[in-house]
Amino acid sequence: MTVEYIRYTVADAARQDQLIAAYQIAAASLDAAPECLSYELAGCEEDVTSIILRIEWASTEAHMQGFRNGPYFAAFFRAIGGFVKEITEMRHYDVLLASQPTKDGQMSMRQVQAHR
Repeated sequence: MTVEYIRYTVADAARQDQLIAAYQIAAASLDAAPECLSYELAGCEEDVTSIILRIEWASTEAHMQGFRNGPYFAAFFRAIGGFVKEITEMRHYDVLLASQPTKDGQMSMRQVQAHR
């Protein structure tokens, strides 16, 4: 699994609303794509101009080759393409540590993989 972070800087509140609406449409493509495991769109509390999309992909290759060359990318990009100039980061990350619930309902950290 790999995690992609797409960071947007959007100063105007109306434009932020448009970005959220665009991702509500684009979500259908992510939901349908087998390469996409999960996603979330979050707004920063400390800097209201910062919005991050976090997508869990089966792998970077699944994202770049499967999704981007597959049947769902065109509709996805049509929905969000107008916001490309507002992207300040778009990168894939390896998950190094992740929380997991224990048998007693507590959370613990587990190493997922070694970093290169």
